Amino acid sequence: MNKELENKASAFYTSFNECDSDRMNALYSDDVSFQDPAFGILVGSDAKAMWSMLCSSQKGKDFRVAFEIKGATANSVQVFWEAWYTFSITGRKVHNQINTTLYFNEDGLIFRQVDRFSLHRWSRQAMGLTGMLLGWTPMFKKSVQKRSKSLLAKYKTSLAAR
Repeated sequence: MNKELENKASAFYTSFNECDSDRMNALYSDDVSFQDPAFGILVGSDAKAMWSMLCSSQKGKDFRVAFEIKGATANSVQVFWEAWYTFSITGRKVHNQINTTLYFNEDGLIFRQVDRFSLHRWSRQAMGLTGMLLGWTPMFKKSVQKRSKSLLAKYKTSLAAR
């Protein structure tokens, strides 16, 4: 096990639980690649802005994160993490369970992150009947990714206007 990388992974998720995207993003390389079922693939500033958007939207709310380091290699850490929050669009409670792999470069920064979770399970919680009926379909996944990226673009535009 690589204790240094495990400590960085712990710092990443502890910071997320505290809604501190600045500390999270400090652990990312500038050319980071992030991938998950809800956003698809985000690169560089888009990946960093996603964490900033998520943290700013959850600060002071019922959001919390718990995590467990599952393993590590010379350049990666596997983490199981859970998030509990209220989905703002529907007001429904969500408990998402995610397996992630963080890949670190030679400078000890995360250059790739791959999050895996059941979009169907998430959509059943977040969107109710619609998610239960459609959440497993490729069309639904494409729609969620389009909406997520649109929200991210609006967030980035609002930051630039400040």
